[in-house]
Amino acid sequence: QVQLVESGGGLVQVGGSLRLSCAASGRTFSRYTMGWFRQAPGKEREFVAAIMWSGGSTYYTDSVKGRFTISRDNAKITVDLQMNRLKPEDTAVYYCAADRDSSLRTSIYAYEYWGQGTQVTVSS
Repeated sequence: QVQLVESGGGLVQVGGSLRLSCAASGRTFSRYTMGWFRQAPGKEREFVAAIMWSGGSTYYTDSVKGRFTISRDNAKITVDLQMNRLKPEDTAVYYCAADRDSSLRTSIYAYEYWGQGTQVTVSS
């Protein structure tokens, strides 16, 4: 069982930065692939980034490549999402999720555990 709690969301201007953090509980955290997803009003939840248990492999959706960086600290049991050069279209509720599979997957159905979400609003 894994419990996830996100933090770090807020209001930021276009071009600004935010760092989201996800705190996890559970002794098996280090074995999980971790992902970040987002959901904008009226839209489906979409994949943003994922990182394998070792931290050695990451994957990003095209719209955030070069701007967002996912990282994890298995000792601290956290996974972060550094978001730079934010755009209005990045506005959404951001969710942290855990996948027991060892591969990098982008489907929401692949992730068994979810946090409650944190709001990110980018104003122009």
